[in-house]
Amino acid sequence: MSTTSKKSLHESLRNRYIALVSEFLRAHGEEVLTTGSNEIALPCVDAEGNDEFLVLTFKVPTGSRDGEAYDGYSVAEDFKMKSEAKAEKAKATAEAKAKKIAKDKALREAKAKAKAEREGKGQ
Repeated sequence: MSTTSKKSLHESLRNRYIALVSEFLRAHGEEVLTTGSNEIALPCVDAEGNDEFLVLTFKVPTGSRDGEAYDGYSVAEDFKMKSEAKAEKAKATAEAKAKKIAKDKALREAKAKAKAEREGKGQ
């Protein structure tokens, strides 16, 4: 059995990956700022030339309070399913909006035609 605490194992793992990612980014010409024990920030410029910061946070999740261990695979699958459902909902909303626009346009055209006919008969 290991004498190292879970907390120190997590800190060691997190620090190793922070160092790896920081080294990679520096090797690619990025300035890396350490902003916390589990966080680094990268000064950058957006598409419009505005100065921004990208913050990367590293954590080793321990799981839920009920003792269930964190499972990244199931979390990724849940995210994928939610994203797909959101995309489907957006697609359905866009289709309904397009139908409503077409219906409203047809209604406006019919009203304009009826008004033109009434005005034509009145003269």
